Amino acid sequence: MSKPPRLTLPPVARAYRLTTARGEFAVHEAGEAERGTALLVPGFTGSKEDFIALLEPLAAAGYRVVAVDGRGQYETPGPGEETAYELQELALDVLAQAAALDAPGPLHLVGHSLGGLIARAAVLRDASPFASLTLMSSGPAAIAEDQQARTKLLVMALEELRDTAPATCMETVWAAMRAQDPVDAEPDSPELAAFLHERWLRTAPEQLITTGRVLISEPDRVAELAAVPLPKLVLSGVVDYAWPVPLMDEMATRLAASRVVVEGAEHSPNAENPQVTAGALVDFWLSFSGR
Repeated sequence: MSKPPRLTLPPVARAYRLTTARGEFAVHEAGEAERGTALLVPGFTGSKEDFIALLEPLAAAGYRVVAVDGRGQYETPGPGEETAYELQELALDVLAQAAALDAPGPLHLVGHSLGGLIARAAVLRDASPFASLTLMSSGPAAIAEDQQARTKLLVMALEELRDTAPATCMETVWAAMRAQDPVDAEPDSPELAAFLHERWLRTAPEQLITTGRVLISEPDRVAELAAVPLPKLVLSGVVDYAWPVPLMDEMATRLAASRVVVEGAEHSPNAENPQVTAGALVDFWLSFSGR
């Protein structure tokens, strides 16, 4: 899971609820749309906080930046039906968020990990609201086989405990996941540990179950996306546990997309090297929108 480098919003940002035709979504927003607007979609087990370190540098570059909790993620509530979290439903949410932002200039869509699959589905459904698409640490199809096995176990545990012990389901699974942490892993700060725990508990199990299935079954839709006449960027760290970096290299070639590998980062360049990641996003957006 992504671990934000800090949890306090910068002075240029604010938290509020974005009202859309498909309900309200908790968001962080920063900056003015001098050069455009960026809509940031988080990944599996993630939230808007995963982008907190991008807010200030992107706002300073002249962009309005909006990071969102998807339905059932952290501070955006969601229903208890799995069908509400199917990929096409989440894609429709992104399109509703885009409409609600009513961006006066170009609107750039950025999806991290699972958020990349959601953003891709939104663009394939209707690319017209967007000026570009960035797939950040997100691959062409299902995640790597070893990660599929881990995700299947997680989905099975959530399904069983949700049905047999709903009151303690999320806490029990959280404890089991933490027990699998490497013994030599650097401990999280108390503040970060408390946040990650709270975020997990406030995420709907149905959201995790359904999106977990997406991660282990999503087909390759690169050819469809390549046919969409939209500037594209594939951005990743130097290694990635969910999708091997060479696979993302190949996807970028198939998409005729720009490609950036962020040094010093792995699956979450937005959190692990935010300054370089922000610079790469701005360079990409300026490359086709003019300086």
